[in-house]
Amino acid sequence: MASSLTCTGVIWALLSLLCAAASCVGFFMPYWLLGTQMDKPVSFGTFRRCSYPVRDEEKQITVMLEQCGRYASFSGIPSLEWRICTVVTGVGCGLLLLVALTGLMGCCISDLISRTIGRVAGGIQFVGGLLIGSGCALYPLGWDSEEVKQTCSNSSDQFKLVFPPESHRRRLLRSGFVSTK
Repeated sequence: MASSLTCTGVIWALLSLLCAAASCVGFFMPYWLLGTQMDKPVSFGTFRRCSYPVRDEEKQITVMLEQCGRYASFSGIPSLEWRICTVVTGVGCGLLLLVALTGLMGCCISDLISRTIGRVAGGIQFVGGLLIGSGCALYPLGWDSEEVKQTCSNSSDQFKLVFPPESHRRRLLRSGFVSTK
């Protein structure tokens, strides 16, 4: 198989694929924010959530359903900021994947990637990285949503998470501090 890439280009293509895969996995995982609700661990991503309250009509009580899933609709995402974060981060991941797969094809097909196409691909990667970084910066703006307040603390706000004294997070922080003494 002939390649249109130099040794540096092949390394760039492989690292691009690795970074795009890591970004996509991070985007799809619902573990961006961890907390507890009804004594059960709860986690949030931009468009997914693990463990959520459901009304049991038979027993007329609210129970925690301990499974992960997407919100029922785009408008079901708890805050406007998280909706924007989902779109921005998703587009950024898509751009990184596009460049990574193009670079990977350039390893196998001769004359696919010229110097100009390589520069354009680098620019697209840069924009994808900026979009992912912007999505990560937008995420804390949604911490004032009702779902996050129920999970972390009613006094949680944008860029400020407050965990109840009995929370798992506080125990982890305390044990980490004690172990470093």
